[in-house]
Parts: sequence; structure tokens; C-alpha cells
Amino acid sequence: MLSKKLPKINFIGNKDKIASWICSYFPKKYNKVLDIFSGGISISYEAKKLGYEVYSNDILKVNYHLAHALIENKENTLSQDDVDLIFSGKPLKGFMYRNYKNVHFFSKECMELDLYKKNIDKLKNNFKKSLALSLLRRSMIRKMPYSRFNILWKKIIQLRDEEFSYKHYRRKRAYHNQSIKYHFLSNLKSYNEAIFDNKKNNKAFNLDVYEAIKKIKADIIYLDPPYTGTMNDYFSFYGLIDNYFTSKKNKRFKNSFINKKESIENFEKLFSRLKKFKYCFLSYNNQSYPTKEDLLKILKNNFKKVKLVKKKHNYQITGKNKKGTNTEFLFIIKNE
Repeated sequence: MLSKKLPKINFIGNKDKIASWICSYFPKKYNKVLDIFSGGISISYEAKKLGYEVYSNDILKVNYHLAHALIENKENTLSQDDVDLIFSGKPLKGFMYRNYKNVHFFSKECMELDLYKKNIDKLKNNFKKSLALSLLRRSMIRKMPYSRFNILWKKIIQLRDEEFSYKHYRRKRAYHNQSIKYHFLSNLKSYNEAIFDNKKNNKAFNLDVYEAIKKIKADIIYLDPPYTGTMNDYFSFYGLIDNYFTSKKNKRFKNSFINKKESIENFEKLFSRLKKFKYCFLSYNNQSYPTKEDLLKILKNNFKKVKLVKKKHNYQITGKNKKGTNTEFLFIIKNE
């Protein structure tokens, strides 16, 4: 296996710490893997390192660009000339300034983001564009308390006040007040070094889950849907970045798997469409709804061979009272 390292992504629910454990169950005799809820791309990246041909899909454009930059991309990195272009010129009043000043960022920061997006659009290579956008995503996340965009402006201002943060939380969080450019440049090397060619024709997709299942042919499918009943509203967490990338306010996507009342119906619909894959792998969690037992029952109604393995795993965002209480489940479905 290659020793390349996935750079810091900061994606809620990302499986970077257990990616090798999950991928160790992938059968070696097949080589095409569809990561259909790719999110922070940790499973896609691990599978790419293992030599699989990887198809990485996510409904969020921000996650598509991550996969386009680090999974599909084989060799294109950002040069010093590219960086000089991205940070050239004066901040301007564009989409972010008009819609998000004093909502998530201060006015000057919004103007800087508008400039950088305009300059990234000038890059002639689409892989470089995705890489630059992924670095901007990382920069925006680093400046955002709790690494998500559903925090009220009043709270953002409080937590970006280092004295307040230290007094109440014993953390100054100085990184929130570093510039966007600072974070971009600080992460540039690790993102450039993460790009490699595994000699396979890997692809990134930006499709709804059911479109992807219908369109993409693979031997193995890995599913990591939002865990219903936990922190799982990814549109709320990251939809703002999609808006920034597209310069428009996007509508909430369908099939978000966040509605508890619809969760069983959603899983039944999802599982009924997986018969064409030789192996299916589903990540789940003991804090989620429906329960492990209910989910196992639904799976066994659709498949003859279902196996469950588990591992203790704490997410960074888990509260103090829940530390050590999380168990990660991996359902292994064999369709051969």
C-alpha cells in the first residue's frame, strides 16, 4: 500500500481514523469501488492507496471538488505562479459580501473570498481549480467555530474573541483569527503532496445517491449515509460553501437521510437498489436511528448474507459525556 497521507479535511463524521479498518474488509479479487456518500473522502482515499479503481460520489459540490482534486486527479498540483494568481488584486464586493457579511465572516473576509474565487476561475486546469477550492474550503472551516456553518453570528463573534474563549473554555482559538490566505498557504504543501497516480481511472461524481447507483458500475459499494438522530445535517453544515462555489443560494438536496420519521423507509428504498453490487459495506453507529437490530432486520429482508463487525470509535465533535460510548458498526453484505 502507498504511504501517501490524506491532508486535514475537517469533515463531521469523517472516517479518517478508521478508514484502514473499514477498507481491510474489501475483497481483494475485485477492483472497482463506489464510495457513494464520499463526504470527507477518507474511504475513497484509502481505497485509492490500496490500488482500487475508485468512484467517489457526493451530492455536495464541496465534497465533489475534494474528490476531483485528490481522488480523480493524478498529478496536477498548485505551483507558485498559481498561488500568486489566486492572491493577486484587491478584495471586491461580490457574492459573499452581498449575502454573508456579518453572517459567517466579517466584511473584509467576504471581500477576500470573492476575490479568490474570481481568480481561481482564471486557472485553466480544472483539477487545479478543484484543488484551490478545496484549500479555500479548509481555510473557511478553520476560521469557523465548531467547523460548521450553522452557528449564529453572535456566537461566532464570541468564540473568535480569544479572551472570551479562554475565560469560558480555556482555549484562545487563535487560528479562527488567522487570515484565509494564511490557512490556505499553511495547508498547501500537504494537499499538493497528497496527490498521486495509482494507475487506475478514478472518477469523482456530484450526483444524488440514486442517480449514482443507477449510473455507476462497480463491484463494491461503500455507504456512509448521514447517521439519523446524530449531528447529520450536512446541508446546514456545509451548504454555504456550495453557495460560495456556485455563486448562488442552492436549495436543500433531496434524500438527505436526516428525517427520523422517514429513516426506515429511506433504508428500505436504498437497500432495494443494491442488488447489482457484489459486495456492499454500510457504516453505522450505536447512537443512530433506527437501532442496529432494526437495521439488521431490514438488511436480512433484502440480502441472504449479512455480517456485522464493530469497533470503538470516538468522533472529535462528541461531547464529553459521550466520550467512550460510541461504537462504529460495519455491515458487510455479500451478493455473490
